[in-house]
Amino acid sequence: MTVAELGPVVLDCPDPRALAGFYAAVLGGTVEGEGDWVDLKLPGGRALAFQAAPGFVPPKWPAPDASQQFHLDLDVKDLDAAEKAVLELGARPLDAEDRTRTFRVYADPAGHPFCLCAC
Repeated sequence: MTVAELGPVVLDCPDPRALAGFYAAVLGGTVEGEGDWVDLKLPGGRALAFQAAPGFVPPKWPAPDASQQFHLDLDVKDLDAAEKAVLELGARPLDAEDRTRTFRVYADPAGHPFCLCAC
């Protein structure tokens, strides 16, 4: 017997609408809501939510003295093309130099780490 179903993953951030727009450009979907809570309804029924967090401090990556708390793995077919797209949308590379790996690590515009994976 299950107790619950997983709802949307919620990311704290300084500007929910802007960060939802970034992920909508990366993943597709529809941005819904205004103010302190914005939802991104993704194709296939999944959702991400974005919550305003006064005093937001982005996670550090990598940092042995501070937790990154979580990260998103985003599956892609072409790492180079996906990298170009997310950088144009405002992401910044955190660990993307090793071109032999099947993943690269970036930070979204609010500083949350995410990986592009061709795994």
